Amino acid sequence: MNRTAAIARREFSSYFYSPIAYVVITAFLIASGFAFFNDFEPGQPAGMRNTLDWMVWILVFVTPILSMGLLAQEWSSGTIETLMTAPVDDSDVILGKFFGNFALLVVMLLPTLLYVVLLAIYSRPDVGPIFSGYLGILLVGALFISVGLFCSSLTRSQIVAAVLAVVLLCLATVVPHEVGARANVRPFFRTVIDQTVYRRYSEFSRGVLDTGNVVFFLLATAVFLFLTVKVLESRRWK
Repeated sequence: MNRTAAIARREFSSYFYSPIAYVVITAFLIASGFAFFNDFEPGQPAGMRNTLDWMVWILVFVTPILSMGLLAQEWSSGTIETLMTAPVDDSDVILGKFFGNFALLVVMLLPTLLYVVLLAIYSRPDVGPIFSGYLGILLVGALFISVGLFCSSLTRSQIVAAVLAVVLLCLATVVPHEVGARANVRPFFRTVIDQTVYRRYSEFSRGVLDTGNVVFFLLATAVFLFLTVKVLESRRWK
């Protein structure tokens, strides 16, 4: 656990040695700020459902950018050799990089709590859906980071890793949502769509805490982390 924490701290601090973290966080806050205007308009219910829903779509493109270099950069620069010969397990490396990236996600979300403060000043919002919505965002973000980390383990190119992660996340979120919006979807496909990422997240934004949805996100995240460990193990022996 100490080795995982050390790698996580190293990974988290490394983001702030380059402009990428500042640019991505700024872009995220600007985009979520525009979404919040719709929740903050007079006559609208005092809540953040629209803002939190939009955060999911924004994270589809933000998390691949933040995670594209987690392993791809190590492969391309050759520093992976030093990391893999250090007295750490492959799982320590993967979990350390995952938690370092997840910590950056938390930092990115912290300024959006100002929206909650503004709602509390000018209205009486129901904090239950807001709390569950943020929990859902953290679970979605964790899954997206694990997908991005998995894609980063497959290639030396950060661009390829980011594009591959965006494609996978779009297939898991955007495509099912667009298909589900059609009225003539067959019952079988409707059932499949109801089990996808965005539909499960939408329960959180409505204030519904379903343990099944929590387990789904945790299990899906664990699966992608496990696959990433296996990729790293296979490349170690090449």
